[in-house]
Amino acid sequence: MLATQIRQKDGVFYFVAYPSEDLLHKVRFISRFYAEGDKIAADEVAENDEVAQFIAKIESTDKAFQRQMSKAKVAAIKNFYETAVSQPPIPGTVLLFTPEKLGFESVGKYENVGNLDEPREKYLIIDGQHRLAALQFYMKQRPDEAKGIHVPCVIFDGKSEDFATEMFVIINSTPTRINKSHLVDLYERVSWAAPDKKFSAKVVDRLYSEGDSPLRYKINRLGGRSKQEKWILQAELYNEVHRWVSASWRKLQKKDPQREPQKMYETIRDFFKAAEKVFGDAWGNGNYMVTKPVTIKALLRVCADLAREDQSPDDRQKRWEKRLFPWIDQARTFRAEGFYERFPAKGQVERVARIHKELARLINVSTSREKD
Repeated sequence: MLATQIRQKDGVFYFVAYPSEDLLHKVRFISRFYAEGDKIAADEVAENDEVAQFIAKIESTDKAFQRQMSKAKVAAIKNFYETAVSQPPIPGTVLLFTPEKLGFESVGKYENVGNLDEPREKYLIIDGQHRLAALQFYMKQRPDEAKGIHVPCVIFDGKSEDFATEMFVIINSTPTRINKSHLVDLYERVSWAAPDKKFSAKVVDRLYSEGDSPLRYKINRLGGRSKQEKWILQAELYNEVHRWVSASWRKLQKKDPQREPQKMYETIRDFFKAAEKVFGDAWGNGNYMVTKPVTIKALLRVCADLAREDQSPDDRQKRWEKRLFPWIDQARTFRAEGFYERFPAKGQVERVARIHKELARLINVSTSREKD
């Protein structure tokens, strides 16, 4: 196929006007899968709803970086294709990726224009998945019209899939386009993310996935889409962990970067298990605020305070259960009814700080943050 080779710094990629019929046979649609246990049961979709049927069949893997596809968005774009006359249906480029190194042979006197080989496997779609899904339905219903469409595509080749992930994040890392929890979930796979952010993301990932984590299945990675009871958004949890990491970063970065995230995870795990024992029936109880975001954030801050004073991992959970014993009579303070009156504040930030100070006072631990 005819392509234009583009060079930018050390990067080489290609621009192609892809015939729609050829392109749709050369791409695969994927979306990120967030395990809520062993698997998430797919929603039932009507047999006559072809858009929903298509989305339900999209490959979902934990290695994928794309977001769940939106039925409404696909349908809206498909409708635009049907009604657009003077406007080009797909004016913007679709970004494609293949790990294969594609052969390129220039033609004539133009070194950057030539024939580009097609990959043996299908392309990953970095950006434009909804547009191509809509084109799939448009092709099915109006094949003669759709065949006349050439899709402007930028093709990246010969890199690892982490390159595709990083490109996806760069394109979508604005508040209006990518969910913060989704971005946190990808920090480890982008080269430009700060080391302290990657470190924090590793800790949060363990809190979500490890079998002995007290927060397993209780962290909401899906924003508003989760149908199971969750205690805290991944982005909120990440912010608190990063608050701790950034305050201690000068010390942490001098230690083993592979081992330290696991050690911090184990510290948080032991602390929350000790807190669960002390709070008893109030833990995970909807009538109490103990496992609501505002208190979980405060508990993490107390955990950081306590870890600075008591760093030994030996028999830590039992030792900390005794240290947290003064909280045993505090369950009634955290009843949902009247909670906001007992902890008055102008907003959640101030309320978290207030709860943090009160819980720390009860166990006589300093709340001063490290200034490294």
